[in-house]
Amino acid sequence: MIKVVWFLKKAKHLSMEEFRYWWINEHAPQVASKQGAMLRRYIVNIRHDNDNLPGLPESLFDWDGMAEEWFSSTEAARAAFSLPSALETRADVMQHVDKISRCIVDEHYIIE
Repeated sequence: MIKVVWFLKKAKHLSMEEFRYWWINEHAPQVASKQGAMLRRYIVNIRHDNDNLPGLPESLFDWDGMAEEWFSSTEAARAAFSLPSALETRADVMQHVDKISRCIVDEHYIIE
């Protein structure tokens, strides 16, 4: 299993509400549809408007959300990211974000 974590910073011209709507109602369904069976699990996490919990770090979190995509193998992830529709998907993302990054991670279950 391979997990790819995407970090997104919304475009300045979008409100958080507009960004949230686009990601959950437009972008995520397209990703799920296009990647189909290659994608084993997909979760979108969008930040709360206010973080008032104890222990807030001095520097603020620079991202507005993150997505987690699980694939059964590196080959499946490579195939999903190489689909002909990937360029169209990427262009749509770049119209809605000012910054994007990703990290490929290994999960280590502490409590399951």
